[in-house]
Amino acid sequence: MRLLFKYIYQFRKAFLFFLIFSLISFGVFELYDTNSEAVIYAFMICAVIGVSVVCIGFLRFRKRCNILKDIYENLPLMAEQLPPPDDITQKMLCDMILKLQNINQSNLTRINSIRQDNTDYFTVWVHQIKTPIAAMQMILQNEETDMCHELNAELFRIEQYAEMALQYIRLDSSTNDLVIRQYRLDSIIKQAVRRYAPLFIRRKIRLEYEPVSAKVVTDEKWLSFVVEQLLSNAVKYTYSGSVTITYSDNVLSVSDTGIGISAEDLPRIFEKGYTGMSGRTEKKSTGLGLYLCKTVCGKLGHKIYAESEAGKGTVVHVDLTLEHLDLE
Repeated sequence: MRLLFKYIYQFRKAFLFFLIFSLISFGVFELYDTNSEAVIYAFMICAVIGVSVVCIGFLRFRKRCNILKDIYENLPLMAEQLPPPDDITQKMLCDMILKLQNINQSNLTRINSIRQDNTDYFTVWVHQIKTPIAAMQMILQNEETDMCHELNAELFRIEQYAEMALQYIRLDSSTNDLVIRQYRLDSIIKQAVRRYAPLFIRRKIRLEYEPVSAKVVTDEKWLSFVVEQLLSNAVKYTYSGSVTITYSDNVLSVSDTGIGISAEDLPRIFEKGYTGMSGRTEKKSTGLGLYLCKTVCGKLGHKIYAESEAGKGTVVHVDLTLEHLDLE
């Protein structure tokens, strides 16, 4: 019924003119004392024809609206799907839509090409930068001086950031190399611990971890990345004390005795680029580590959340329950 009212409303001027002309006709016929029955008969014929035209027009209007509604609900719009125009104005609108569609498609092609070029460049750069990093590590590993240990630690940070950039590129791509199957959680954790062991030793931070025998359904490479990022954050913001890894009820937790996170920052720590007060004070945070963890966990069907209090440390939980896979 609303559609009928809209149809009548858009022809309100025509209906108004028809009413005015009818009143004028009746007035003239009355002045000339014309037979009223003939006038009424003629009016009834015109009314029947008018109502028939309105009904036919409304049926065409409703069909057109249904087609447009279907197109609207299933965007992107293809100009070829538009109903044929009824008049010159509608034809001009269809031509405009077709032209805008071509311009939009051309822009999308150009933007995707530029984006792919940038992605290819950064991917090659990250892979190439690993070669001099590995060479410098080999040169420094034979030296047992404090300066060499410092340089090794800085090289490890550079390698970590390069790896983070590579993972960021992979996450942003249209396809993800997920291999979802059952893995031993202990081997994934130990792999991350071995990678960060030198940093724990250098910072004199105690690592507490009891091996677990659990198996989880996940992707080994991406879950390892998440665990490494959590260990990296724990070591980065812990100056004394310990980092603890626990597993209970299918939830993996990484806790530390570091500087913690303020209550106002805690709800936003997984946002892209958000560093919070701790990040601004320490000037070490990129605001990408936890964002990548959140994104990866979403694609793996896991949940990640944190508990913290400023000055009392942080606990990050990863619920490894497989609820939903965000596959593309």
